[in-house]
Amino acid sequence: MSTSPTRTLPNSRTEPDGSAVIRVLSYNIRSMRDDTDALARVIAACEPDLVLVQEAPRFFRWRKKLARLARASDLVILSGGGTAAGPALLCSLRATVERTEDVLLPLTPGLHRRGFATAVVRFGRARLGVLSCHLSLQSEERHAQGGMLLDRLAGMGVRHAVAGGDLNDRPDGRTFRRLAENLQDCWATAPWGGEHTSTPTNPHQRIDALFATPTIQVLGCGVPLNHPGVTEQDLTTATDHLPVLAALRVPATDGVSSPSGV
Repeated sequence: MSTSPTRTLPNSRTEPDGSAVIRVLSYNIRSMRDDTDALARVIAACEPDLVLVQEAPRFFRWRKKLARLARASDLVILSGGGTAAGPALLCSLRATVERTEDVLLPLTPGLHRRGFATAVVRFGRARLGVLSCHLSLQSEERHAQGGMLLDRLAGMGVRHAVAGGDLNDRPDGRTFRRLAENLQDCWATAPWGGEHTSTPTNPHQRIDALFATPTIQVLGCGVPLNHPGVTEQDLTTATDHLPVLAALRVPATDGVSSPSGV
């Protein structure tokens, strides 16, 4: 697993000017079909304020399964799961929730239903839109969903926003590039930890990513290799993707406006 030079990722905190430093984790958890204890240990060790989940349980007793993972990770369910066709959001008690919305995307016959889990939250005076996604395997549908993601962020009525998930696309793909042209690709902006997210036993491609509006300062982003409490064994047994962890500084927000750059 290749890494950028190791340095300490900033801890969550509130700054004197009202801005908030937060940790955001994006993770495809493969419907919790693998080692759920390892999965919970990885999430908890990252100490996230927000977790953007993909492939959350969607069927029999899915709420109970997701709640069990949240509890084991010292988090709570924010939105999504079966009602968003897989994407979900978890958060720490540090977050104040303004609103949530689960969005089902247009269904292409013969392909999986896709959706977005979204929310608007506050960390002190910092107000943030959040979106978790799992985009299509099919190129044309995926590209259209990338446009829907940007439209959804633009319609959330927030200046600052973070979006991410399993894109099923690499940085040179047109959907990934469409997002990176409008938002900050957090890994490219401030690389930290590892780059490649698939697969855990042979990391060779970056298909999972976090994006932020230009108003947000990216302090570091990448796969949390060698992060305190995160072991290589847990990363390889928890699920079939590696997680992406970012530390972001979100400015204090007064009033409501659309995200810059979207």
